[in-house]
Amino acid sequence: MAYRGQGAVGLKASERAAFHAEKKTSGIADAFGNLFSKARSAFAQGRTYQKARSLAFSAIAGLGRRTVSGMLCAGAMQFEDWSGAYRLFERERIDRKALFAPVMQEALAGLDPDGPLVVMMDDTLVRKRGKKVHGTAWKRDPLGPPFHTNFVWGQRFLQLSVALPDKGCPGRARSIPIDFIHAPSAAKPKKNAPEPEWEEYSRQREAMKVSAVGASRLKELSIQMKDRKVLCALDGGFTNRTVFRGMPRNVALIGRIRKDAKLFSVPDSGKTSNRGRQRMYGDRLPTPEQWRQDESIDWTAVEAFGAGKLHQFDVKVMPAVRWAGTGNQTVQVVVVRPLAYRPRKGAKLLYRDPAYLTLHRPGHAFGRTATGISVAMGDRTQL
Repeated sequence: MAYRGQGAVGLKASERAAFHAEKKTSGIADAFGNLFSKARSAFAQGRTYQKARSLAFSAIAGLGRRTVSGMLCAGAMQFEDWSGAYRLFERERIDRKALFAPVMQEALAGLDPDGPLVVMMDDTLVRKRGKKVHGTAWKRDPLGPPFHTNFVWGQRFLQLSVALPDKGCPGRARSIPIDFIHAPSAAKPKKNAPEPEWEEYSRQREAMKVSAVGASRLKELSIQMKDRKVLCALDGGFTNRTVFRGMPRNVALIGRIRKDAKLFSVPDSGKTSNRGRQRMYGDRLPTPEQWRQDESIDWTAVEAFGAGKLHQFDVKVMPAVRWAGTGNQTVQVVVVRPLAYRPRKGAKLLYRDPAYLTLHRPGHAFGRTATGISVAMGDRTQL
């Protein structure tokens, strides 16, 4: 066993040399350098590329917040001119699509060519202090207590990550970011602003919603994947008609749905009239919460990875329903019973909250992958 400041205890000299050789991390720096060199086309000039490469290595080796000044100090560039580093970010001298292209290529190389591309999308909030930082606004604090809404000043970003399966542990996956975009809210005009400004604000507010930005990123990803199927896991903030309606045919979505969501059956085609528009919804169905409490419906056991190991989850599936978020598209609703756990030995048996998920386009042949991602969304610790 090795202690801080000591060598490998109880090993011979030859064995200690092999022990220290395994701890060397020079291969990580070389691999990152080779990957970053493939993104050379993202920079118009050579000096811009060299500046970005130095800052990228400093971001990995630095401690604390990855600010521009922090990266300069970590790379021993604090006594040089800082203006070039700030211009690199403030004037958008980086092609974001070309920057993430090598990461996407390496991720696809480690996947089954005939299998679906499993991605996860969510927004994140980066706290800021300056009131004049571009795109900052008061946002709801996701870490605030449920009984009181707190607000923080920060920037909102949207991230897409691809799930790379772990070959050593079935069901486990590592998320690799493939897209990261700033998603600010529209700037609200003053009260005495003219009417055209308010009309432009209404238009921008709809176009700059985080759900609208996420839908556009998924559509662009589907174009890149061509005929390959894409399975995306979403949080409840993206489970709405803006994202679910109008998705390409090769994209299927899994998202959290409200427990009191209004669900309907598929309308009977034999009862539709030739006059007027076709019916989208049939009879009213129980809500997901009522479906969970119905003891006449049996639970089905499925195996999925969550919280570090494989678990047996109990689920109930509503096979074919209609929901306002998807319109005339038939979806499945999956209710996941929470797992029981003990915070410590001998403690009281506790339970998490149940999960209510909707599977968009259940006809896609995603198989067990869809079930595993659904349970991972319900566990809320894997994403």
